[in-house]
Amino acid sequence: MNGADLLCDVLSVNGVNVCLANPGTSEMHFVAALDRKTDMRCVLGLSEAVVAGAADGYARMTDKAAATLLHCGPGLANGLSNIHNARRARSPMLNRGRSRHLPSPT
Repeated sequence: MNGADLLCDVLSVNGVNVCLANPGTSEMHFVAALDRKTDMRCVLGLSEAVVAGAADGYARMTDKAAATLLHCGPGLANGLSNIHNARRARSPMLNRGRSRHLPSPT
């Protein structure tokens, strides 16, 4: 078991069983963990904006939280408009985006 499996387990125990994703190569461990979990449904989207909007729509229709998996920094930025809409509508959504800390230039 690794951290990605543990995150899937925590989501599942808390009633989050749908993850809408637009992953990059740095998120493949989490995508593989989602594939191993039979109680989690992973839906791939073609852009982060679509993923965030679909998670908002899912939450509004089902009154259940959805998770999103967004690619690194710029991917999270691409989904922010729909994340903002979800926040304004009080839609439950858990967003998982990754950023990479780069060393400062010397």
